[in-house]
Amino acid sequence: MQHQMALETFALPWKSDLDKNKMDVYSNTTLLSDIDINEEGRDIALKGANNEVSGWVPHSILMKEVFKQWKLTKAYYDALLNSVEDAVTTVDSNGSILFLNHKTEEMYKLLLNEVYGQSITNFFEKEAVILMSTIKQKQGVTNKYHQPNPNVYVLINTSPVYVGTEVVGGISIERDITQMVKLNDELASTTAHLHDLKSTTQSHQNHSPFSKIKGRSHVLKEAINLANKVAKTDASVLITGDSGVGKELFAEGIHNAGNRSNHPFVAINCGAIPTALFESELFGYEQGAFTGAVKGGKKGKFDAAKGGTIFLDEVGEMPLELQVKLLRVLQEKHYYRVSGSKAIPTDVRIIAATNRDLEKMIDEGSFREDLYYRLNVISIAIPSLRDRTEDIPELIQLFLKEFSVKYKMPIPEIDPEVMYTFLQHPWQGNIRQLRNIIERIIILASDNEVIKPHHLPKNFVKDNNPHSLNIQFEEPKKLNGQCDEEIQSALQITFGNKAAAAKLLGISRATLYNKIKKRNLKERQGEND
Repeated sequence: MQHQMALETFALPWKSDLDKNKMDVYSNTTLLSDIDINEEGRDIALKGANNEVSGWVPHSILMKEVFKQWKLTKAYYDALLNSVEDAVTTVDSNGSILFLNHKTEEMYKLLLNEVYGQSITNFFEKEAVILMSTIKQKQGVTNKYHQPNPNVYVLINTSPVYVGTEVVGGISIERDITQMVKLNDELASTTAHLHDLKSTTQSHQNHSPFSKIKGRSHVLKEAINLANKVAKTDASVLITGDSGVGKELFAEGIHNAGNRSNHPFVAINCGAIPTALFESELFGYEQGAFTGAVKGGKKGKFDAAKGGTIFLDEVGEMPLELQVKLLRVLQEKHYYRVSGSKAIPTDVRIIAATNRDLEKMIDEGSFREDLYYRLNVISIAIPSLRDRTEDIPELIQLFLKEFSVKYKMPIPEIDPEVMYTFLQHPWQGNIRQLRNIIERIIILASDNEVIKPHHLPKNFVKDNNPHSLNIQFEEPKKLNGQCDEEIQSALQITFGNKAAAAKLLGISRATLYNKIKKRNLKERQGEND
């Protein structure tokens, strides 16, 4: 900045009638910011590399330049602090307000020209002002969760301001996370409420806890059977699988099928909660934990899930420092609220899920091995949609009905070419991707229009791999050199759509008709041609 200028830049030539012994002597390269202003108003003599006097600075010129640089520095200072979107506050060593930027004024409904020079504790509870403790303790804080007012939540950074070794004030920078905290609370309460409604509905309808998981493939049934068996225990479960395969549905099913089904199911997305909030979100905090927090403190997710299940979704996104705290809770079977001293026993079941390779993360040092083994008592791998393509037609029918009802449109007919394209697609986004595609089709298709390939997104068709088809048939029985069970499976896969089944088998539709008629193969009701 401008104040980093050498004294020689505004010095006058040396005169023979001047007496350097009556002046302060500095090198001509000394910076303006490095000199000590003397009380006697002494002039400055400058010496060069050979220690010879090269010029001088009258005290009047020095003061003029200091004032000029002060004005420049203040201009930059004001512009900088008013250009950031975080709230910035500066106080002197007594806590008197020196500056509030526009964001601070907006957050706390204060005006600088009205509060300037007043103690910051006049506007906030004394124990709520972290800036004061920063000045007294001469130590700042970084990304500390803070609640300076009952309805304001921030992440705060503070630092003492030094002149030499003396603390002359402090500065705080606060990032407003009020909406994030409130949305997170609303999401948690809404999720819990929806779970209660679903549990009540399921109990009234006497549905299986895993009824929301659709499909009849062998690999899916194996995963459901394992989940159903594990549900009767309190063992920790690690659910693995690609994004979009339905890991949370499995976690809910395990909870609903277990002994804790009448208690809360609390889901936490470990990748969505800021690091600074995670501990308080998980364990809650005591009154005064964040200096100015809600009276009586606040309960965390472990409190909310008491007697029930905590689902740690995307557990691989959890920062290392938080992994340590979670591990300690799992080991010691109790936890402490932030700033609390009372051990609270844990009474929850832990189910975790991830789409990442945790063993690889352990090797890389980004996931703790001891936590991995605590979570991975039982592991359930959810198959990707590309590994159970025989479930695709059933899922398509299910989503067609769902979105037809939602958008009050008739259920469209799917052209065999489209069905064949669906069966070939690699489905990197799994069931979530399939569901989105079907919703798009319902929205864009006209009434009574047959869904053709041109209704599909261009990038979807381009992404298809002609070698990706992976339909599993049980051991086929040969009959006259052909597999009758293969034909039957193709008809089941395509929900009786003979055109699609013929294309799947690589034969003509006429040939398929002849084989069905000749062998008296059982056909599905409600077939399509």
